[in-house]
Amino acid sequence: MIRVLHIVGGMDRAGAETMVMNLYRNIDRSKVQFDFLYFKSKVCDYDSEIEQLGGKIHRVIARNPMHRFFKTYKFLKSTNYQIVQAHTLFNIGFNLLAAKLAGVPMRIAHSHNTSSSGSGVLSKIYKSLSKSLIANFSTHFIACGEAAGKFLFSSKEFTVLPNSIDVDYFHQIGKEQKDYIEKKFNVSKSTLKLIQVGRLQEVKNHQFTLAVCEELKKKKVDFHLYIVGQGILEEQIKDSIEQKGLQSNVTLLGVRSDVPQLMAGADLHIMPSIHEGFPVVLVEAQAIGIYSLISNQISDEVDFGIGLVDFLPITNTVEKWVDFILKQKSKVENLNNATIIKAKGYDAKFNANRLLEIYMKNDR
Repeated sequence: MIRVLHIVGGMDRAGAETMVMNLYRNIDRSKVQFDFLYFKSKVCDYDSEIEQLGGKIHRVIARNPMHRFFKTYKFLKSTNYQIVQAHTLFNIGFNLLAAKLAGVPMRIAHSHNTSSSGSGVLSKIYKSLSKSLIANFSTHFIACGEAAGKFLFSSKEFTVLPNSIDVDYFHQIGKEQKDYIEKKFNVSKSTLKLIQVGRLQEVKNHQFTLAVCEELKKKKVDFHLYIVGQGILEEQIKDSIEQKGLQSNVTLLGVRSDVPQLMAGADLHIMPSIHEGFPVVLVEAQAIGIYSLISNQISDEVDFGIGLVDFLPITNTVEKWVDFILKQKSKVENLNNATIIKAKGYDAKFNANRLLEIYMKNDR
């Protein structure tokens, strides 16, 4: 059996991490096992499931980036991993340099982003160095989409492995759980139910969402927003909710295991992100059948042509977003969405087999 080490930083419920778990759940685990290298000591959301599936979790805790590099090298040198797959954006280059020095023969760079924050001189130097390291010390290049591959790998050839999901599972939930929020939170069927899913970080632009909610309230719309996720901005978001008088209209749900059901029960999914790669939640949303209004800073690859996604600039006035939301009050019915998503190659079973083939070629 092949054991692949995934360098992820941590396995909380977020886009890239969820994609890795979808592949892990669907890959033939009699042939390959996933292990994980974290750079944090805390218990993460997927830890229990990883261990139940047979995976091992290793941790490298360091004082600074240089110390982390040397500790990662020493760890890899002391183990017998033949395949390392790194998912840590620009830090991929340093992780795979450590893997190269430790003698790991197959070193996979996996890109999940189409842009990044930071535009200062030091940031530009760091990104340029990182891209050079990735180009020189990776043996294989994988990206969640064309835009993500071009962003991190420049002119290097790469394999597109889409952010795939168990399409049938999400499609079934979409059909069966349309009243989930109404029952779970005792909400009226006539209430406009909005949902935003993602880490509570600046890039997700929750303040914009709250400004939209403020405008909806001014228009006396009967609505409720459910924010799913955790992160460093939780207290700031709570303060904004209170300052805007939205306590009765917005609920912070934290990390949840019933996210698909919550999405199925919502009328509209909102994502005004400042930048994104290829968010797996948008694949899930289209399989479920919920309409998504999203920022035009997100790659247009996420729109499968089912009629469930619209893009708006985040520089637009809040009123423009409100107008779009009010036009999309009713759930969209599309019985062919699962078939279309599978045909476009976004089913996790299909892509887990593709990834297995990449691993097995190295093992021959």
